[in-house]
Amino acid sequence: MSEPDQRDRAIRSARRLLSDLAADGIDYLPKPSRVAAPLEQESKPDTGEAGEERGRKIERAAVPIEPSLFTASSNESLDDIRAHLGDCTRCRLSEGRTQIVFGEGHPEARVVFVGEGPGAEEDRTGRPFVGRAGELLTKIIASVGWKREDVYICNVVKCRPPGNREPQMEEVAACRPFLERQLRSLRPRVIVTLGRPASQTLLGRSVAITKVRGIWQEWEGIPLMPTFHPAYLLRSYTRETRQAVWDDLRAVRARVEEDSDA
Repeated sequence: MSEPDQRDRAIRSARRLLSDLAADGIDYLPKPSRVAAPLEQESKPDTGEAGEERGRKIERAAVPIEPSLFTASSNESLDDIRAHLGDCTRCRLSEGRTQIVFGEGHPEARVVFVGEGPGAEEDRTGRPFVGRAGELLTKIIASVGWKREDVYICNVVKCRPPGNREPQMEEVAACRPFLERQLRSLRPRVIVTLGRPASQTLLGRSVAITKVRGIWQEWEGIPLMPTFHPAYLLRSYTRETRQAVWDDLRAVRARVEEDSDA
């Protein structure tokens, strides 16, 4: 079987598995600590009706994985990761995009901002956060004395979801390895997640942004600050929401300066 055929088969298998999980009420997959061995090898098959049902679940769970997606080397460059992403067709978002929006900014940025996905203007230009929400994010960054070119900005998914909807589970699963490789390559002092989808993707659990916003978290030993997405601020531009985000960014700035002085 050719490599493209193997990849297409793997994608179809993964979609079937994710549909089965969704039907069972599972709407989020935590980050695996390692690539597990095929489940069929873990134990002998059971007999009887219970064994048949368990066998069906194992068959659904044994999804082919592209091991190189999970490269964890901090020696990878952003250019290496972008080259591996290629003209990605790993999920259905590729069917409607104009171009991939990989990310941009300082290659040695001390702070990385992570959103959920590109919008219409980002899809047109190939750059993250350049629409109305991006203009606001640039002002937020400037409010604590930084410039946009001082930081790195990217999204969980690299292609625009239709109608700017939230990325779906299988779309996040396809893009997450590339996001994590970007973060490992950059090794910033602080990660700022913008909104709930980005926060729960990196925290590995479902969260309410109103409850975790402003509270320090951690991703692979890197301090992580969840805050509101600029698009939310545009919808709810009140003194309270603006103050909340400004407080969060001041805390991020203080943390970066504290680590720099250490």
